[in-house]
Amino acid sequence: MNPRELRATTGLAAIYGVRMAGLFMVLPVFMLHADRIPGATPFLMGLALGVYGLTQALLQIPFGLLSDRVGRKPLILAGLLLFVAGSLVAAVAESIHGIILGRALQGAGAVAAVVLALTADLVGEERRMRALAVIGLTIGLTFTLAMALGPVVDRVAGLEGIFGLSAVLGVVAIAILYLWVPRPARTRSHPDMVPVWSALPGVLRAPDLLRLNLGIFVLHVVLAANFLVIPVLLLESVELPAASHWQFYVPVLLAGFVLMLPGIIFGERRQRVHSVLRVAIALLAGVQVLLALLVPGGGGLWWLAGLMILFFAAFNLLEAGLPSLVARAAPVAHKGSAMGGFATAQFLGIFVGGVLGGAVLAVAGPVGVFLAGVPLLLIWWWVARDLQPRYGSNRVVAVPAHWSGREADLLQWILAQPGIHEADLSPDARSLYLKVARQGPDAHELAAWLAQRPYEHQGERGGSTPG
Repeated sequence: MNPRELRATTGLAAIYGVRMAGLFMVLPVFMLHADRIPGATPFLMGLALGVYGLTQALLQIPFGLLSDRVGRKPLILAGLLLFVAGSLVAAVAESIHGIILGRALQGAGAVAAVVLALTADLVGEERRMRALAVIGLTIGLTFTLAMALGPVVDRVAGLEGIFGLSAVLGVVAIAILYLWVPRPARTRSHPDMVPVWSALPGVLRAPDLLRLNLGIFVLHVVLAANFLVIPVLLLESVELPAASHWQFYVPVLLAGFVLMLPGIIFGERRQRVHSVLRVAIALLAGVQVLLALLVPGGGGLWWLAGLMILFFAAFNLLEAGLPSLVARAAPVAHKGSAMGGFATAQFLGIFVGGVLGGAVLAVAGPVGVFLAGVPLLLIWWWVARDLQPRYGSNRVVAVPAHWSGREADLLQWILAQPGIHEADLSPDARSLYLKVARQGPDAHELAAWLAQRPYEHQGERGGSTPG
């Protein structure tokens, strides 16, 4: 990357990261305050934990679409201000209802799609995948850091301190946006990054994408519901002081991350990602059953740690593998619409997990919460058997200026080349979206093809050598 692209990538990854830290720091400690928050019930605590997912789900796609009209930075600013306002409302709230309102406002700043669109504005097509990889890595590291930082801040400043720190992080993100992230020369439509209204109905009905959206929904239902129980389990059944919970989460999360790596590597190399994911779903269901068995018997720290390592290994494998399958299943020029639907399902899962988990906790206790996710996981495991991913990669390349006015010829010609599964042009015909076979052309070969002049292959039906 050139210096400008590097600034854009690091700045936008930091914005994504600090905002996510503000959302997730509360996860490992929130239920520990249930007996101190006026008006709290298991259901309302679950609603407070998951309601940000509802506002995220409702506003994710509209924010991304609106940014094409009003600009990226103004919408990111608006989203971050909503996040700061929500954090402050939750920090000063005197009842569970105030915290619910604050969490809903936090989620209303749904800037993820806009951040990705600004990334596409600022980073060239050939280097865009590197920028997205940096953002993805930042998300994973932020989740681990937030899980460790939450109990530490809670010990020092309490729940109010966590929400107050979240507001500070939101202000830091605004400073990064205007002091570090460059201003794009122009705002363009990026259907491979941002949803398109006209494409959404067809994309959301695609069978493989429906299966994947169901999967990310169920995964986050289970995650949100579990964290209504696990912090209390650590405190009461394992008798680990709340101030020491970070010492449990950090090694468990790191061990789970390391344990999932062989599965990802095997799946990618053997083109069996979908099979590996089915094994992870079954493992997750088994862990839920064992956690339910642990609760009445008291269990122990090492048993719980082992089960949580397996839980996070399966969770991380699914969290990393599902987006890659969405990219493979999505139409090449409408990956943004597919990812928008996928993100909406993910956030809805967080909301439903919080609400469902809170309701079940009130009626059936912790055992019921763990077991409630098992039938959902088994349904997902069964539905996922029919996944038929096409292995390869998506590429976005700039259309050279000498092809101007001949874009239709370029599209017809490039589709005739070996190793090209799909090809489409951006609305302004400045980018070419490609789905390339696993053994298809690499970036250098594509650049060589596009460097040819239109007249060099007039009349040809697929050769890549100048005539």
